[in-house]
Amino acid sequence: MNFQPDRLVQIRQKLGINKAEAAKRLNMSAMGYGRYENGQRTPSYQTICFIAQVFNTSPEYLCGMGSDDAAKTIVIDQDEAPELFSMLEELGSNSDLEKRILGYYQKIKNSVKH
Repeated sequence: MNFQPDRLVQIRQKLGINKAEAAKRLNMSAMGYGRYENGQRTPSYQTICFIAQVFNTSPEYLCGMGSDDAAKTIVIDQDEAPELFSMLEELGSNSDLEKRILGYYQKIKNSVKH
């Protein structure tokens, strides 16, 4: 996989943020972030995955493997969303509850569309 700096720029612009804000969200220096965008440095795969997570895209997109910039995974942080985290934990161990909640979700989703 080859990191594509232009895709990082596109995602940042899509988010409507400047380089300084992007660096802040990634908890890195503006200079370090700028080096990724201008191709002076290539982030490790672990860093690419972190960037993808924070910017709601996929590592594959950032590495030029496809044109779909949509995220393929979502990480739920227990500290940031404790109720959602707890619910998902419960759903992982209770398939009946999972089916019921997904059924309710589909009904709600369909009613909003109409």
